[in-house]
Amino acid sequence: MNFAFASETHLTKLRNDTTYLRVSKGKQGKASYLKNGLHLVLPPLKPAVTSSVKVSVSRPEDKLLNDVQLYPNPVTDQINLKYTISRNTNVTIKIMDVLGNDITTMFSSRVDSGDHNINYPINNKLTRGFYFVRVVAGTESVIKRISVL
Repeated sequence: MNFAFASETHLTKLRNDTTYLRVSKGKQGKASYLKNGLHLVLPPLKPAVTSSVKVSVSRPEDKLLNDVQLYPNPVTDQINLKYTISRNTNVTIKIMDVLGNDITTMFSSRVDSGDHNINYPINNKLTRGFYFVRVVAGTESVIKRISVL
């Protein structure tokens, strides 16, 4: 990406790789940078070459819900759920069938930041088959699939 300012009279053009910057001479004859525009320095671009540089935008500290683990899978008598919350928020954990219908709510409350464990016995509450456990924390959600034997 190249960036250049619109041309004006008495402008001097400087070139450094793929970055363009125009400098205006003030009343005292000194060069002053124009105040509007982006100041970007980009590496030189080569035609028909794919870059192997990886750019990571997401920050793990910005995620509210981390490390959701559901065990054992397949489930026989009890569901164990472990998760980490980065700040205080409302957490809701529901079990859904394969059609997306809510079967039961395992947990729904406001929790503090840190690691949390939930143990939920499924004695005669779930029949054999596949289910989904949905953990919702704030606006984030994680869905895990379980099978009940």
